[in-house]
Amino acid sequence: MSSDLTDDFDDDGRDARPSKTQRKKEMHELQALGEALAEMPDERLERLELPESLRDALREYHRTRSHEGRRRQMQYIGKLMRRVDPEPIREAIAEMRLGHAMDTLVLHQAEHWRAELIASDDAVTRWIAEHPGCDVQQLRSLVRAARKDAAASPEQRNGRAYRELFQFIKPLLQEPQDE
Repeated sequence: MSSDLTDDFDDDGRDARPSKTQRKKEMHELQALGEALAEMPDERLERLELPESLRDALREYHRTRSHEGRRRQMQYIGKLMRRVDPEPIREAIAEMRLGHAMDTLVLHQAEHWRAELIASDDAVTRWIAEHPGCDVQQLRSLVRAARKDAAASPEQRNGRAYRELFQFIKPLLQEPQDE
């Protein structure tokens, strides 16, 4: 019996088990991880190696409509998360969030380039130098049409040429990420 008691203490005589506060903190972290897991799209969830009980609990969470029911189901998901290695899940969630951030960055860059291309011929020259594979003739045509739309009504920024220029720019900005 004394050997059981000595296993709970470290060499200095302090309790080696985590404190109640520490255990609660870990449980809250796992529940938050479960909440992030519930927000993931189904196709990403399928790629993760999760126990079937956790998959079922996530499906049930999505089917539940009442606030209290969802809260209780999320607590259950948090409980199931205790039996799972959280690191692959953390990595998948971080990868998903990074992907969203990168998509947002590309959209902002495309908006910035579109404004510059419409504003200046120097920007067109810089774009062509930075993206040598683009269709220069189509780019110049789209820029001319967008400038024409902007000159006709400066407050209208959503003309067809304006949108088409954006759609032309965006995939070219995404290419370097994919390589």
